[in-house]
Amino acid sequence: MSEAVLSQVSGPVLRARRRGDFFINEAVAIGERRLLGEVIRIEGEEIVVQVYEDTSGLRPGVPVIGSEMPLAIRVGPALLGRIFDGLLRPLSMDIGHYVRPGLAELAPRTFHFEPRVEVGHVIPHGGVFGRIVADSAREQHALLAPDIGGRVVSIAPAGDIRDDEMVCELETESGVRHKAALSHYWSVRKGRPVAERLPAEKPLLTGQRILDSLFPVARGGKAALPGGFGTGKTVLQESLAKWCDADVIVYVGCGERGNEMAGVLHEFPELEDPRTGRPLMERTVIIANTSNMPVAAREASIYTGLTVAEYFRDQGLHVALMADSTSRWAEALREVSGRLGELPGEGGYPAYLSSRLADFYERAARVTTLGGDEGSLTLIGAVSPPSGDFSEPVTTHTKRYVRCFWALDRSRAQSRFFPAVHPLTSYSEDVEDLTPWWEREGNTEWPRIRRRFLTLVEQQAHIERMARIIGKDALPPKQRLTLLAAELVSDGFLRQSSFSPTDRYCSPARQTAMMRLIDHFITLADNAVERGIDVERIQKMSILRRLRRMGEELGDDQLARYKLLGTRLEAEFAHLVREAGHAG
Repeated sequence: MSEAVLSQVSGPVLRARRRGDFFINEAVAIGERRLLGEVIRIEGEEIVVQVYEDTSGLRPGVPVIGSEMPLAIRVGPALLGRIFDGLLRPLSMDIGHYVRPGLAELAPRTFHFEPRVEVGHVIPHGGVFGRIVADSAREQHALLAPDIGGRVVSIAPAGDIRDDEMVCELETESGVRHKAALSHYWSVRKGRPVAERLPAEKPLLTGQRILDSLFPVARGGKAALPGGFGTGKTVLQESLAKWCDADVIVYVGCGERGNEMAGVLHEFPELEDPRTGRPLMERTVIIANTSNMPVAAREASIYTGLTVAEYFRDQGLHVALMADSTSRWAEALREVSGRLGELPGEGGYPAYLSSRLADFYERAARVTTLGGDEGSLTLIGAVSPPSGDFSEPVTTHTKRYVRCFWALDRSRAQSRFFPAVHPLTSYSEDVEDLTPWWEREGNTEWPRIRRRFLTLVEQQAHIERMARIIGKDALPPKQRLTLLAAELVSDGFLRQSSFSPTDRYCSPARQTAMMRLIDHFITLADNAVERGIDVERIQKMSILRRLRRMGEELGDDQLARYKLLGTRLEAEFAHLVREAGHAG
């Protein structure tokens, strides 16, 4: 075991004179309290260590003991339904109750184990050797670590077993034996390997119309959620966590304000899973790292969350990771970089900010696991640009690596427009890949209607600039109709009430029905204006109010009423045309 002697302390960064061999990313224990650290640089006879706990009270001469292992966490069946700090150490539901320094890992827990293989069976690396039944509704696979595989020499019978006890022994072709438990360690810096990466085929459904219908993210894709203070990033991510169609949610509160994280920790255990009716926490893992926790642990929390999410992906599950926010993670990188004396790049961030963001987002994927199942990991990273400036470095670099950009707008948020995603500054590159899925779901006109809605919103911005100069009454009928249609798209389709039991979630079938109705209204209104009918008469139609309110009035169990609404729409326009003909 290698050892070093502490020579210098600079906040979370230590320098120590080594008395043995260390390697980069090796986990170390510092002093009597055995504070957890990681070797991040080796300079001759000196090592530089990043410490993930409070370094108050450390002094030169304190021993630094190497573990000969990379910084790793223990992943297993005890993760679901729990709350951890940035290094996967259990936290109380009370955010004011922190872990004590030096506490290295989870306490063992007992689960019911049922073997799925027999002696002599050959298990591939990272394969499944049993089934784990917990008290919660979610069953899990007993997985080998991705670097372990071989012929089964012995396996425990069915029964209650602690997750750190050996249950399976394997032998490789070369005669090396490995012992496997229900849990195993994996480095947080190293992505878990997969058998194959698969192309995007299905969206991650969020229940938010502006996201699913206009800017969809593929299952296994990556999305950024940028917005200034008060634009609703945390609220939207919590809504996505509750309603998206992922099997497991990993929520990483990275450097968030303590009162916000306290709200999350109190709300999540009380939320009901709309899919099962059971507590949402049964399929959720929360990693809470508040802004007053050690800055280096904030940097590690993102990788801890990724490793947990990849473990559940390897179970053959569809996982969504919500990171709130990557800006505060980048700020932690900047602070540690400054302590190291590195030359700053743009905005004071280290020159490797871009590559770190790329490493983070590239771990999102839809895959075939080593065990042969299909799983996916979708990343949704919130970005908090100062003053809402999307040209700052973190937002700029993030745009290079994500395929969906959901830009939150302060003015929409202040006008109580939820979600406050701005349709003119947002985009999705997954649209073409997901068009076949929408067509299979019966919405063959989805690409056309989507383009029509976005074009109307863009034209609305241009016409409103003109109207401020010449007045709306001076606009030609076609432009006044464009404003009316764009307002209907915004109020009747893009806006959703997170407080309405009916409107807070919208299924793809209901989104399709709503899109078709609004599209049909716009077509009929266009034809009416071409016949000389005044736009003001169209504005006074009673059907218009029903279309604006249909999201809150007609739920997913009332799809037949959308057809009746379409029939009434055609009848009212036919009556309007007849009246205009008689008047002429």
